[in-house]
Amino acid sequence: MNLLVLAAETENPLYPPIPELVIGLIAFVIVFGFLAKKLLPNINKVLDERREQIEGGIEKAEAAQTEAQSVLEQYKAQLAEARHEAARLRQEALEQGTALKEELRAEGQRQREEIIAAGHAQIAADRKAASQALRQDVGKLATDLAGKLVGESLEDAARQSRTIDRFLSELEEKAEAAR
Repeated sequence: MNLLVLAAETENPLYPPIPELVIGLIAFVIVFGFLAKKLLPNINKVLDERREQIEGGIEKAEAAQTEAQSVLEQYKAQLAEARHEAARLRQEALEQGTALKEELRAEGQRQREEIIAAGHAQIAADRKAASQALRQDVGKLATDLAGKLVGESLEDAARQSRTIDRFLSELEEKAEAAR
């Protein structure tokens, strides 16, 4: 008690008066009780809602990530399939090109053979025509020459034809013998 008396007499500003201390303590308990009863449940409710939103957001994010991963896998599969299809189409086009090239080469070869055959036939026809014309010219010259040598006219067509044929046959035999 001595302390209380001493405290009351000196009134230290660091030590509040006891009645004020008691009233302050009662007011603190009332405010704390009010806050605990009214404010704390609301705060807990808001915190629980936030936690649920965050967990729901995490679940949604995980679901979105899983979906994105599956879409990515599908995209990769489609891309691989498209690459495979493109390679197959390239190979097919290359094979078709090679076949077309071979076909065109064969067609060109066939046309070349036809042109060569036609050329040979034309040469043979020209040779025959030239031979025939040469035969006639040589025959005419031969009959004229023979007529001058023999001294008689060989204007008779049958006689002329026989003489020419005989003369040319002899020439051909000599030419073959010389070979």
